[in-house]
Amino acid sequence: MLLAIDVGNTNVVFALFEGKDIRARWRIATDGRRTGDEYATWLLQLLSIEGLERKHITGIIFGSVVPRADHNITVLATKYFGIEPLIAGQGDAAWNFEIDVEQPHTLGADRALNCIAAHEQVGGDMIVVDFGTATKFEAVDYNGAYKGGIIAPGINLSLDALVGKTAKLPRIAIEAPQGTNVIGRNTEDQMLIGVFWGYVAMMEGLIERMKAQIGRPVTVVATGGLAILFDQKTDIFDHIDADLTIRGLQILAERAGVS
Repeated sequence: MLLAIDVGNTNVVFALFEGKDIRARWRIATDGRRTGDEYATWLLQLLSIEGLERKHITGIIFGSVVPRADHNITVLATKYFGIEPLIAGQGDAAWNFEIDVEQPHTLGADRALNCIAAHEQVGGDMIVVDFGTATKFEAVDYNGAYKGGIIAPGINLSLDALVGKTAKLPRIAIEAPQGTNVIGRNTEDQMLIGVFWGYVAMMEGLIERMKAQIGRPVTVVATGGLAILFDQKTDIFDHIDADLTIRGLQILAERAGVS
């Protein structure tokens, strides 16, 4: 089985693949100081709960936007599984698609993986939206080439800034407001309306502008945990896959002959 690891700014997601199917999925808070030994202690227990042993892992691939964590993930793979991991974007796991921007080397692994997975699953001209620590909008053409994108603060970052920079505003949970009312009658409702509907308006506006610039029919693909939440209140998404980044890792590993 393939162990795919997505090292993000907020969480590290581990997914275990049997072929193209995800057998198990776990996540742990990202901490660049966490050692390979600590990852192993946590992961081996979870494998045991699934009735699996380390020998069942035959391949490992990881993609990372946290360079400090890369060494420790590599230690986890080599020391505890005896496997030299594939690193997304390098060597046998090179991207192998056109990155048509001014600084191709600055494209984050998560963004590249989303483009690969979306192109393979959906195809055509696409806008890929990823709700993570930051919200990223990617323009991918019908050949799978990355043409550029947008980076905006994630909704939780926006809420953190609002609460952290004010003395009396409370911490609220991000959820879909009831109904379509946009005039709040109390502080919490007013905050939720501002954050949620403000974010929906931002997404709809940016996607509409991107579509106009692309000038051809476009499929909008969304990923990240909040995609399903926003989909309740807007019709801008054509396809949702919460596991898009992880699936991009599986595709790269398969292309490299690792499973």
